[in-house]
Amino acid sequence: MKLQNDFYLRADVVQVAQDLLGKLLITKLNGVYTSGIITETEAYAGITDKASHAYGNRRTQRTLTLYKTGGVAYVYLCYGIHHLFNVVTHVENTPHAVLIRSVEPVDGVSNMQKRRKMTRLNQLTTGPGKLSQALGITTRLDGKSLLKDSIWIEDNGYKVKPGTIKSATRIGVDYAGSDALLPYRFYIQDSKFVSVYSL
Repeated sequence: MKLQNDFYLRADVVQVAQDLLGKLLITKLNGVYTSGIITETEAYAGITDKASHAYGNRRTQRTLTLYKTGGVAYVYLCYGIHHLFNVVTHVENTPHAVLIRSVEPVDGVSNMQKRRKMTRLNQLTTGPGKLSQALGITTRLDGKSLLKDSIWIEDNGYKVKPGTIKSATRIGVDYAGSDALLPYRFYIQDSKFVSVYSL
């Protein structure tokens, strides 16, 4: 079942980041259907979070998507190379978001391999840039609703085993000072499709 507004509009972005684990991320682009189970996420708590693009209420052409009502995609280009996919959460003008870091491939694996120009399954989607390339996610999806039919997330009944959700510090946010130490990265411990287990 496709996740609806009430899932995305919740105030606790850290809880949303955990609840996204085990959900199915799906793209249907130019008739190509691909999907993967979300295995790793990172929470970003908006204007008070020094690691967030919206810290201090920063508003630029790129960050405007973060201020939309939850339930849209925030996709930005990192280092001019990697397209990174985030789920915008909370209400309008509260710029919370969850970065999807890794997924376990489910549907359309051969298409993922073509997009990534590789066959090794364990390296296909373990990292935010990798999964975006594999699922065909680019900045053209920035601002798109997650309730429509090009990119969305479903609860397909997958159950994460109790006690296997682990937390750690986020990756690549050393500039955020003390906020870099927040345990806002979450992953499924027994999954083989996680970018980094611990720091």
